[in-house]
Amino acid sequence: MSARSSLTIVLAAGEGTRMQSSLPKVLHPVASQSLLAHVLGAAPKGVDSRLAVVIGPDHTAVADEVKRIRPDAASFVQRERLGTAHAVLAARDAIVSGADDLLVVFGDTPLISAETFARLRAPLRSGAALAVLGFRAADPTGYGRLLVEGDRLVEIREHADATPEQRAIKLCNAGMMAFDGRKALQIIEAIGNANSKGEYYLTDAVTVVRELGWEAVVIETSEDEVRGINTKAQLAEAEAVMQARLRKAALEAGVTLIAPETVYLAADTTFGKDVTIEPFVVIGPGVSISDGAVIHSFSHIVQASIGRHASVGPYARLRPGTSLGDGARIGNFVEVKAATLEAGVKVNHLSYIGDAHVGANSNIGAGTITCNYDGFSKHKTTIGEGAFVGTNSSLVAPVKIGNGAYIGSGSVITKDVPDDALAVERSPQTNREGGAKRYRELKTKARTPKDR
Repeated sequence: MSARSSLTIVLAAGEGTRMQSSLPKVLHPVASQSLLAHVLGAAPKGVDSRLAVVIGPDHTAVADEVKRIRPDAASFVQRERLGTAHAVLAARDAIVSGADDLLVVFGDTPLISAETFARLRAPLRSGAALAVLGFRAADPTGYGRLLVEGDRLVEIREHADATPEQRAIKLCNAGMMAFDGRKALQIIEAIGNANSKGEYYLTDAVTVVRELGWEAVVIETSEDEVRGINTKAQLAEAEAVMQARLRKAALEAGVTLIAPETVYLAADTTFGKDVTIEPFVVIGPGVSISDGAVIHSFSHIVQASIGRHASVGPYARLRPGTSLGDGARIGNFVEVKAATLEAGVKVNHLSYIGDAHVGANSNIGAGTITCNYDGFSKHKTTIGEGAFVGTNSSLVAPVKIGNGAYIGSGSVITKDVPDDALAVERSPQTNREGGAKRYRELKTKARTPKDR
């Protein structure tokens, strides 16, 4: 058994279907990450792994997503659609590098794991020229069947060409393959001669390998792991599988999910110890939740960090750029955006805190608004440590509230408030004796029969 280390990965990200959408298929999200991002996340990385991504013409958005995730990747364009082998050969310049292994994967299989990629490569270390990923299908209709003799793969027979006996076989082709990198180009370039349809399919690689006297084998995985996405229904099915995985992983890590089936997580959500998530919580991308935090029901959180023993919700919304310090409390119907709330801050009811910095142990009363947008630009509100902002206050940014300052309820604050100052901004109250009685009498006399 020889040591093998270097790897070339060819990822086919071309558009097989539009899914009734203007968004390229591989950019559709599962668990708040694109299908492509999931596959790239599972693909091997490191100095000995080179990635080549094959895209369709005019798919710059796909190329941009690749570069965002794997800046080291090289992109190649498949201008004609002449089959899967033709797509792989679009990255011929990457294949000729002669890496030990060549791994061929697809950008619409978001449930594939790094462990399966490793298992797929393993037979190459024992001398196999080709390893094909297979699965046992609950309903194999439409899939190519893997025909085996002993532990060797003999052929991939397409469903349309299969005999009734072969159609009864449930071992199906998942499409992904691992080649001996030193033989890969010879095998793939020979596929054209093995096919009479004018198209070039990777499935014919098995026939080529056997004709050359080399060995092809099958590596099995679960059907869930190799789900390909071609419709919105299949996208929803993959989402359900991914959410079940993420919930299971969270529970195994010690997170308390009171009603797991009602909680939606992102693939990159991170949890500390003793976190509690109540029912009907949606967590989007870029969220970290620290030890002992509690997320109450019906809260929605995206791109936010939540400190130790913080409390969020119920019915809270944390938008991108939110940072909650240890012990901070965000209550019902509170929205926070692009704001840092230091340790012990309380915003318990019906408030909007946007583009702000709130110092430790400050209290923000119900109905408080940081008026951060003037119709043209966003402006920042700074609230010092230990400040108290009374109910129904409007803080018109840019404005600074000093440490220990006190804002009287119902105030509209447009000027900076010094440390420990008391700021009250209200119009004088006028009471008109008997005015309410006179108003009712006037309105009663003015009513028409129709009004009555």
